[in-house]
This record gives sequence, structure tokens and C-alpha cells, in this order.
Amino acid sequence: MISEQDLVKGCQKGKAKYQRLLYKRYAPKMLGVCMRYFRTRDEAQDALQDGFVKVFTKIKDFRGSGSLEGWIRRIMVNTSLNLHRDNLKRMYHLNVDDEHVQIADRSFDYDHFNVEDIMRLVQQLPDGYRIVFNMYDIDGYSHKEIAEALNISVNTSKSQLLKARRHLRKELEKLHKIKEQQ
Repeated sequence: MISEQDLVKGCQKGKAKYQRLLYKRYAPKMLGVCMRYFRTRDEAQDALQDGFVKVFTKIKDFRGSGSLEGWIRRIMVNTSLNLHRDNLKRMYHLNVDDEHVQIADRSFDYDHFNVEDIMRLVQQLPDGYRIVFNMYDIDGYSHKEIAEALNISVNTSKSQLLKARRHLRKELEKLHKIKEQQ
């Protein structure tokens, strides 16, 4: 198996063999990252392809100070966000700076849900909810970073996250009831 360092060096030299190997190694995981930001696999695959074009274009700037996978993941998230950028104003049409949303703290067993159930529910979230949820809860961005990336207020980011979580909880509870009846 070729080391990560050798992959990077080969890609920095523009060698197609190393680009194919890097793509083969990281594309499945990165498709999963992109899938969280889009409703359809086709949209996610478009983001994945655009993201890898950026990876190969910018790989000369990768210095190895962090993990290659983390660096690629960041590019995939940013590429996914850029593909949504034209629709952001429509997604955040409501200013919710003063809105307070609370979620009731109820115990709930998530163990009986599989990854596909949860992924499908995340993909069905409205675009604004889904993007903020993924950026904050999955990719670890702060509300300040989200606000800057999406050109929204920090409070709007917080509100979108809370609404996404509330929506997911409601849908999971519905799914749980359905599974209990089967």
C-alpha cells in the first residue's frame, strides 16, 4: 500500500496514477460527507467531483501539518456549500435573531435506528436546517464559522440548528412508532 506522503508527493507532481489512487482511497468517505449536504446522490456526486478537482488543483499547497483526510473533508464541505450558495438567500428568508426555541428533554432510545434511516431523515431536512445541522453537529464548525460561511447571523445559525434537531427528533419518534407497530 502506498503511503499517504507518497500519494501527496505523486499528486503534487501531477501524476495521474497517484491521483487515481488518492481518489480511490478517499472518494467513498467523501461521498458520505457530500451526501449529508444534498437530497440526492447525483447532487452529492457532482459536489464530490468538483471537490476532487479542487483537491488536485490545490494539493501543491498541502504541507502535511494536519491530516490529508481532514484537509480533503474541508474542501468537500466548502464545495458543497458553494454549490448551495446561490440559494442561500431563499433558505434564510426569515430573520430569527429574537426567536427562542426550546427542545423538551425526553429520554429516547436511538439504538434501534440504522444509519440509513437517520441519513434519509437528514437528507429530507429543509436545505437551511440540513446545512447548519451538518456543519455544526457533524463537521464541527462553530456558529460563528457557520454564520460567516453562509452570510447569516450567529443567532440564525443557532435557530436553524435547534429547528433541525427538533424536526429530526419528531421524525425519529414517528419512525419509532411505525417500527413498534410492525
